[in-house]
Amino acid sequence: MSENVIHLFKTPEPTDPEAADAPAKSDPVRVWTRTGRAVAGAVRHERTATAARLAVRHGSYVLGGTRIVTRRAWDGRTGARYERLLRAAEAVGNYEAAGEWEERLHRFRNERHRRRMDLLTAPEKLVKGAAVGAAGGVGTLILIGVALAVANKEPGDVITPLMAFIDLVRLLAVIASVVWGPLVAAGPWAALAGAWAVGRHRGAAPAWALPTGTGGQDAGAPITPSIVVTALRDLGVAPLRNAIKEMGDAGAAMLGPIRIAGCGVEVDVTLPSGVATNEVQNRRRKLAENLSRHEHEVFITIPQAARTVRLWIADSGALDEPIGPSPLVTDDTLTADYAKGKAPWGQDLRGDAAALSLYQRHLLITGLSNQGKTAALRALALWLALDKSVEFRIADLKGAGDWAMFDGLATLLIQGPTDDHVIQATEMVESGVTEMERRLQAPAGTVFPPLILLVDEAQVAFMCPVIDKEKKPYGGSKATSRYFMAARKIHNQGRAVNVVLWQGTQDPTDQNLPKLVREGAHTRASLALGTESQARMALGDKAVDGGAAPNLLRPGLDKGTLVVASDGITIPAGQASITVRTHFIDNDAATQITTRARSLRDGVTTLHVIEQGEERDPLADIATVIGNTARVLTQDVLQRLATLSTESYGKWTHADLKRVLDGTGAEPYKSDGRMVVGRDRLTRALTNRDGEGSASAS
Repeated sequence: MSENVIHLFKTPEPTDPEAADAPAKSDPVRVWTRTGRAVAGAVRHERTATAARLAVRHGSYVLGGTRIVTRRAWDGRTGARYERLLRAAEAVGNYEAAGEWEERLHRFRNERHRRRMDLLTAPEKLVKGAAVGAAGGVGTLILIGVALAVANKEPGDVITPLMAFIDLVRLLAVIASVVWGPLVAAGPWAALAGAWAVGRHRGAAPAWALPTGTGGQDAGAPITPSIVVTALRDLGVAPLRNAIKEMGDAGAAMLGPIRIAGCGVEVDVTLPSGVATNEVQNRRRKLAENLSRHEHEVFITIPQAARTVRLWIADSGALDEPIGPSPLVTDDTLTADYAKGKAPWGQDLRGDAAALSLYQRHLLITGLSNQGKTAALRALALWLALDKSVEFRIADLKGAGDWAMFDGLATLLIQGPTDDHVIQATEMVESGVTEMERRLQAPAGTVFPPLILLVDEAQVAFMCPVIDKEKKPYGGSKATSRYFMAARKIHNQGRAVNVVLWQGTQDPTDQNLPKLVREGAHTRASLALGTESQARMALGDKAVDGGAAPNLLRPGLDKGTLVVASDGITIPAGQASITVRTHFIDNDAATQITTRARSLRDGVTTLHVIEQGEERDPLADIATVIGNTARVLTQDVLQRLATLSTESYGKWTHADLKRVLDGTGAEPYKSDGRMVVGRDRLTRALTNRDGEGSASAS
């Protein structure tokens, strides 16, 4: 039994003879594994990568320099350069230049043939020349020797100059024998250094092998044709790179003149066959980095010429500098003309003044939040307020006081973000529709004063969930949506009778900025946006396909910078949009401008609420809309009454106004040939009327 117990606890002997060697055989596996990991770590180490880049870079310098020098030598001996330039001119369609290069090639070949023919007679001429030169030289030395012999009275001096020349030749031979060996030894190294220098100067190494600090050394460097061609070559478009390589030094043939354009330069690039313009547009960031610029400092647009892109390249850091103040702030005498004038809005990228015509143009400005939308929209309204014929009805659905200075200038001013304010804003736009329809039914040839319906933060109106008593929503984008339909009606017909809708909205989507509304605007402008799809909503497909890219503006850093698509602003030929850096006008300056605007008017009573569904007192309402103005035109009284209550006064005519005022002592009368209502007469009428009640407006 004890033996059985010992047997149970005894370690069994291995039955397989190879099993005993298993631990020993596993050691080489561990060694190889560790070795592989060590080698992989060494290969991936930063020092190894740096050394590899260094070797590749300098090796590429030598190979590239050799290739460049060889090509230069070949071009100097053959007509290859002329043929390359000829092909480049034909590729860009410049047949006049192609003919000139062909003529130069023909002239080069004729001169080369003449030189080669001259070489056939060169040995004979060389022998004759050498014989004549040797005889002349020896004769000259002997004559010098004769002169020395006569002077020194030594016959042996006759050969002294000749012997001196022979000694000089022997000395030169000794020097040459001493120097020749080192020169032969150093010659290849000098040639190698020369090839390296040429390759380094031309940047012949791959981009990934270049030192990381190289780009910073050239940041802000002036733009030259070679820099532009190199940037395009390294853009990563294979057909473009190959075409430039084939053109060699003639890559600049793709470029038009580099022109100074404001705080940068502008150049047109004619792309070779097989390269699409959008392939360059889609690589804006890489192109900017190749030009040693930031992405926001390079703009790519599509001019009218086929297969051409227009590059505008800013001076480094220039776009981060603020522009000057608005002329509205610096010039107290500045006035506005709605029909013929243009609002001073800012500067384009070339540094030229950017002015916008507002005449009969619906306006839409959009962008991300806090990018300067309200300031840009308000700058246009401030200029137009200096035309006393313009009437403003404003709904600020943010209610932060950005439009408070228009109190006493606008006939209606709604400020607030609630659903009640949206209802008021909707009824304001609907009152504009009523006024538009009244004007459309007026006799032909009637001239109407401009009416600007301005809604800031319009996305609040589109997203309003409130439904009226007739089950019609105020917000939304359906045919039953009150705000949407009112905006569409004004877009369709308002322009013809000077009823214009301006809207400011943020972060556009199909829900908060319906397609039909955004496409109804004549002037569309966008600040920084998040995506290209939003850019297309803001500006339209044509502008974006033509190079407009508000989604590439930098939120916060490019505050106040707009991309504008409109026929009301001067846009360079062939472009679909223009980038404008707007003047910022703060609240204090805006208040001063509106004070000047109020001084141009007789006095405007600003309403803050549109009251609906109440029995009205017409006489009291007329006194309300006249305010402190001594006399108001009857036409203006009707407009203000319609603004006060569309339901009660929207369909009033001059006959209705005359009916209410007849017998009160405040009847309309003529002043300077036009019918007016007097404030003092109306005040006396209100004071003297009996207190039994007032006439109804129904």
